[in-house]
Amino acid sequence: MQKEFEHQWQIISRGAVELLPEGEFAERLKESIKKSKPLRVKQGFDPTAPDIHLGHTVGIRKLRQFQDLGHKIVLIVGDYTALVGDPSGRSATRPQLSYDQIMTNAETYQKQFFKILDKSKTEVHFNGEWFAKMSFQEVLQLAARFTVARILERDDFDKRFKAGNPISIHELIYPLMQAYDSVAITADVEIGATEQKFNLLTGREIQQDYNVRPQVVLTLPILVGVDGHQRMSKSIGNYIGIDEPPGEIFGKVMSIPDSLIYSYYELATDISSKQLAGIKAKLDDASVNPMEIKKELAGELVRMYYDGDVAERAQKEFTRVFSDGKMPDEMPEFDCKAYGEQVWIVQLLTDSRLVASRGEARRLIRGGGVTIDGEKYADENGTVRLKNGMLVKVGKRRFLKLVC
Repeated sequence: MQKEFEHQWQIISRGAVELLPEGEFAERLKESIKKSKPLRVKQGFDPTAPDIHLGHTVGIRKLRQFQDLGHKIVLIVGDYTALVGDPSGRSATRPQLSYDQIMTNAETYQKQFFKILDKSKTEVHFNGEWFAKMSFQEVLQLAARFTVARILERDDFDKRFKAGNPISIHELIYPLMQAYDSVAITADVEIGATEQKFNLLTGREIQQDYNVRPQVVLTLPILVGVDGHQRMSKSIGNYIGIDEPPGEIFGKVMSIPDSLIYSYYELATDISSKQLAGIKAKLDDASVNPMEIKKELAGELVRMYYDGDVAERAQKEFTRVFSDGKMPDEMPEFDCKAYGEQVWIVQLLTDSRLVASRGEARRLIRGGGVTIDGEKYADENGTVRLKNGMLVKVGKRRFLKLVC
């Protein structure tokens, strides 16, 4: 049993920031192995934007490791928590989404989870399963289990409170909602990013209040986005979506700062510890061009979500377009006949999925990142007069041909 424990512990702890409480976590794992009883390992995802990006996969790939070790994965799709929006790391209240928007986003999540996880061995729950049935009295009973003082211990809330920035009452309830998810599915383990630590530990407390054995917690690093500064986020626009075209994935990886190469290999790929050490040695070798290591990383990530032939074509296309300055051999087409003669530029970019949101479209236009038939388009409130075959380019890597 000890050998099996050491094997599992090495895999589970790789890349983790903290295992809390570590001694209790180890005992829970030993008990699971001894009794041949899989751990129920939970992670929640709020579908506040469509599609899953590499930042999400840090946790999902850790779930896959647990799954490969024989444990039970329980995914929570937060259709109700998304109505609030996780305030972790936020300096202002999130804008509220409609339930229809949330459910549309959730459809993409459910499809993309299983690019990584084994669907047949995964439980998926929407937390509306229990929150929609709660009476107001039960909501009050849940809220009574935590004090405002405890909530304000959160660094993000504390900063906003001291700065005089608004904190809405519904935001204070979010940690309790996430915690109650753990009660509802009797989680043994919950994983999340480091900024989720308060919420994850709140889950332990609330489970005890509901006479459920408290979960143990695993926190993971936050993946920095392609800008090299902020966490990967669709709202910021610095993300790499796992469902994006292979060429887009390859090109975005090539745009990351050299300083992120190692962390992307460690957090976003499945390479072994031995291979990871080899990457570190190459990066430390002044005679090795980081660009070559980055090309290998880009190819590895494309292969994870497509296949080897596709990755090879993506690399050739990248060289042709970005090194030789040529147009892509192939580019997606978008049928714009329904618009008539003209369309608002922001609507065109979002409807065609060249961008993830109207906010991203506006930022790119203001920054000079949108061209139409080779000419920069600078008016975020302007319209485009449409014609068949028109070429739209967003950033350095996103191309589209209009069919009108």
